[in-house]
Formats: sequence, C-alpha cells, structure tokens
Amino acid sequence: MKDVPISKFKAKCLGLIEQVHKTRQPLRITRHGLPVAEVIPAGPDRSRKFIGDMIGTAKIVGDIVSPIIDVDEIEAYRD
Repeated sequence: MKDVPISKFKAKCLGLIEQVHKTRQPLRITRHGLPVAEVIPAGPDRSRKFIGDMIGTAKIVGDIVSPIIDVDEIEAYRD
C-alpha cells in the first residue's frame, strides 16, 4: 500500500483516485506520518442486482399448502 501525505492528496486527488481505480491497489493518506484514511478500489456494482439475489437460498420443508390447524379450530378462533 502506497502512503501519500494529505497535502499531496489534496493537490492531486483526482489523479490519485484514478490510479487506485486502474491499479486496484489501495492508497493510505497520512498526516504528519500517521495514517488518517485509506482509498480502496470499489468492489463490483451489486446495486443493480437486487431482484433475484436470494434465488436458491431458501428451502421448503414440509407442507406449505395445507392449513396448520383444523378447520374446527379456525371456527373457534373466529368467535
């Protein structure tokens, strides 16, 4: 990971961000030699793949069609 003083980062911000994007290598920003922030390459864009993300992760166990209690019990709860 490359260290960059905050003053240099401020002066060359766009170029340094482009470098991180192209090289996929993170960049550490320092102030007085101490790390204050890191610029890391963005991961894959998953925001567009919301519908269907959970396909294949659920498992049906048992009967999901029949009522879970008797019809007589349903009538008793209605009163």
